[in-house]
Amino acid sequence: MKNWIIVLLVSFGSYTAQTAAANRTAEAVSTATFAGGCFWCMEQPFEQLDGVSSVISGFAGGTIKNPSYRMVARGKTNHVEAVQISYDPTKITYQQLLTVYWRQIDPTDNAGSFVDRGKQYRPVIYFHSATQLDLAQHSIKILTEQGRFPKKIVVELTAFTTFYPAPDYHQNYYSENPLRYHYYRSRSGRDDYLDLIWGNTRDAKPQYPHHKVSNASRADLKQLLTTLQFDVTQNDATEPSFNNEYWDNKQQGIYVDIVSGEALFSSTDKFRSGTGWPSFTKAISKMALTKKQDNTLFTTRMELRSRVADSHLGHLFEDGPAPTGQRYCINSASLRFIPASQLKAQGYAQYGSLF
Repeated sequence: MKNWIIVLLVSFGSYTAQTAAANRTAEAVSTATFAGGCFWCMEQPFEQLDGVSSVISGFAGGTIKNPSYRMVARGKTNHVEAVQISYDPTKITYQQLLTVYWRQIDPTDNAGSFVDRGKQYRPVIYFHSATQLDLAQHSIKILTEQGRFPKKIVVELTAFTTFYPAPDYHQNYYSENPLRYHYYRSRSGRDDYLDLIWGNTRDAKPQYPHHKVSNASRADLKQLLTTLQFDVTQNDATEPSFNNEYWDNKQQGIYVDIVSGEALFSSTDKFRSGTGWPSFTKAISKMALTKKQDNTLFTTRMELRSRVADSHLGHLFEDGPAPTGQRYCINSASLRFIPASQLKAQGYAQYGSLF
């Protein structure tokens, strides 16, 4: 009997030690949840901080379980795009996280964030404790007293309730899709606003101005694109007919800009023109392209360019089939094809209904 008691005491002591160790480990990791517009732009600043173990993009504060990205982006739920940060409070404090947060957002606009409009993009601090609430309120008081922002700070302070991670293709977007991310961010107006408020905070990261590619980014593109892709998209070159990647591609899917990833054409509008280049009766949307008069080659043609990256794509002719009577004659080298089966995995789920 005595031996059994000893065994039980030893087992209980071991269990207590293990439980205490587990509790200490749990206490070493805290959580912060911030919303500040598109979650793509909120990941990188926090992931680079010492003491932060993970940053997850997702949807916070709503009542619908496991909302889809499409539902949230269209404002069909009461969720907000947010990031959830796991951090070690012995290495980085919540105050320091708040300091980084204020330098990523416009806290004076609660109708959206930069180009993304709607309540699903408004700035919110979801506090996980009374301490986090006090610290957030204090930081707002200090910034207000400093007169840092030209208008009143209207960031919501809301008790945390739920958080649902976004699909995998939205995680680490800045590193998984660097060109598309940089083009999106440069057009959003976020960095221009932050520079105005805080001074130049962008350091040496590549810049992608609206409808122009800087010398620095041209160098980046030369490393990322083939020689032909670079010459076509950046120098308005034309690839050989019948000797290019997609002229006879019959797969279902969409064609996106090789530079920025913006969706341009669908296989549902592709036809065999006999010219040796990919040909389409229309663009995937009215906003996908820009048109420019081209007076080279001793004639006048209508040049087609992508709206975001301003990549040269090809030309538009009025000799196409019904229903449009138009032929969008495009260089394969300016495109990347995404099969219909890969749309969701590569972040183009909204085009799945085409197929």
